[in-house]
Parts: sequence; C-alpha cells; structure tokens
Amino acid sequence: MSLGTILLIILILMLVGAIPRWPHSRQWGYGPSGAIVAIVVVVVVLLLLGKL
Repeated sequence: MSLGTILLIILILMLVGAIPRWPHSRQWGYGPSGAIVAIVVVVVVLLLLGKL
C-alpha cells in the first residue's frame, strides 16, 4: 500500500466519525464533516495527478 492510499483510508474513516449522530453533536451542523470532505477531495486530486 502506498502512503496516499493509507492517508485516504484514514481520512474516510475520519469522515464517517465526524457525521453528527449524537444529540450533543447535532448542533455542530456539517462543519466537521464538511472540512474532512474538503481534505479528502484534495487528497484524491493529488493522488490522481500523481503528486502524492
């Protein structure tokens, strides 16, 4: 496995963990998961371009 693949797997797991499911985290909105989605998109683009 390359470093990019491992990084992508870790970021996807973080995305699943950031989904607001509990009552105290519902007030956060989609800010935490939205930030992680942005990071995942950047990593995917870098992987496709061969920069990572």
